[in-house]
Amino acid sequence: MSEPVTVVVRRKVRPGREVEYEAWLARLTEGAARDFEGYLGAEFHRPGAEGVYRSVFRFDSLARLEAFERSGFRARMLAEGAALFEGDAAWERMTGLEFWFDPPPGTRVPQPSPHRMALVLTGVVFALVLALTLALGPFMAGWPLALRLLITVAIQVGLMTYVVMPWLTPRIARFVYPRTRTL
Repeated sequence: MSEPVTVVVRRKVRPGREVEYEAWLARLTEGAARDFEGYLGAEFHRPGAEGVYRSVFRFDSLARLEAFERSGFRARMLAEGAALFEGDAAWERMTGLEFWFDPPPGTRVPQPSPHRMALVLTGVVFALVLALTLALGPFMAGWPLALRLLITVAIQVGLMTYVVMPWLTPRIARFVYPRTRTL
């Protein structure tokens, strides 16, 4: 099963070249949207006090991201933009399972809305626990409560991690990640 993948790129731009850099980013994303199957979109965040642009690119699978990364288009775009960059970019891939875990202190990643995540997770957990209770209840009648609960939770977490959330996450991304200021 293929999972969506997100790449977060942090890049410092040479002072005075910000307008050119933003135009370069627009051409990069237009080309990706036009030429690469599986491209789900991008968002850009202008630098704050640290002076680093953050770009978030999403693809529907690792294979399609890697095809983009190996492409001549990407190589040409990076060569074209090289004069705009101040040093190398920091790249970070996320497969969607990071959705479940907090990053280490000091890590900066795009943050989804906590209220919307809570709403989605409440709905998903409720639906799975209800379905599992109805489906497994007759088979586990008479078992100790702790064992029934352990089995139900283990199945529910497995389904959420490997089936439900990888399928659901790309479909609700715009809801969970509210729009930020983009280029």
